[in-house]
Amino acid sequence: MEDWKRILAESVTKPQELADHLGVDPKEIEDVVKAYPMRITPTVLALIKERGDAIWKQVVPDPVELEDREAPDDPLGEEPDSPVPHLVHRYPDRVLLMVTNQCPIYCRFCTRKRLVGKPGFLKKGELDQAIAYLQAHPEVRDVILSGGDPLLLPDHLIERILKALRTIPHIELIRFGTRVPGALPQRITPALCEMLKKYHPIYMNLHFNHPDELTPEVREACGRLADAGVPLGAQTVLLKGVNDDPDTMKRLMHALLATRVKPYYLYQADLTKGTNHFRTSVETGMHIIQALQGHTSGMAVPHFVIDAPGGGGKIPILPNEYLLHLDETGAVLKNYENKTYHYPQPESSRTRELPMVGIPLTGGWCGHEPE
Repeated sequence: MEDWKRILAESVTKPQELADHLGVDPKEIEDVVKAYPMRITPTVLALIKERGDAIWKQVVPDPVELEDREAPDDPLGEEPDSPVPHLVHRYPDRVLLMVTNQCPIYCRFCTRKRLVGKPGFLKKGELDQAIAYLQAHPEVRDVILSGGDPLLLPDHLIERILKALRTIPHIELIRFGTRVPGALPQRITPALCEMLKKYHPIYMNLHFNHPDELTPEVREACGRLADAGVPLGAQTVLLKGVNDDPDTMKRLMHALLATRVKPYYLYQADLTKGTNHFRTSVETGMHIIQALQGHTSGMAVPHFVIDAPGGGGKIPILPNEYLLHLDETGAVLKNYENKTYHYPQPESSRTRELPMVGIPLTGGWCGHEPE
């Protein structure tokens, strides 16, 4: 058995195992685990320092999950946008291909809480259906592999998917959405990296929520991917009691950049059933972005987005204090030090309609254009 599979098999999945490691009353979480599976890898378990800390909140089941019954199972409306099994086509030029329901850890705030943990992966017949759909849609140039976590598939199954996608001339980019490097770094083997190199351009968006997750072992795993020519981005979920303050977020973003991972998205938590206790106000996210903007490198500032309920897609949310006024003569701007500046419009713009449709010519602006 490969080392990473052995380590994955040692994960905590049962209430009594969690009790043995962390002193949790197994009876308190039995019903939660029946509804929403638990898996905590040894790597993540070792990061928990005390009850209720930032790592604990992300992975330890909580009875409050069962109290949240009003939210939808599929808050992002993925199922109506699924023309063939396991494929979601929402945006014009890209699709999401969910290749497994398995994850190295089961995040208690997961958007796909209704699906993850169930057995099964993308079978050959289902892959053939997805490939046929993509062949018939030449507008698609970008495929994101997700799940579950695509890196939990064995190398030969990942390669089967990559090889099939690379038979389609108009597929330019292949991306992975994964938490494996941070939760099961042993999975990032030299063999996996060598295989991925054959199918470039390959990109990966890695899931990190707290600076403590970037251990030396995790940094090495990310380094192996980067050395294999895989550009790395980070997706972070804004979570109450985990990372909802500027200092924690800044430390996380700096640690990511030092690991050669570019901060990409900061997500407002989705309206998923069983996760409401993680949600912060939208203003909290805007405040964090303002605290980063100008006070650290622009590379360390992610896009703050809300994945609109019901299938509206990702909508960027920008603090509205920067653009104070906009008209045909110019823009009045405020920087991170609260100093005000005037930027003049070019003369030609005063005689024709401004091209940026939807931006008010007076007052502040909060950007809401989908990507």
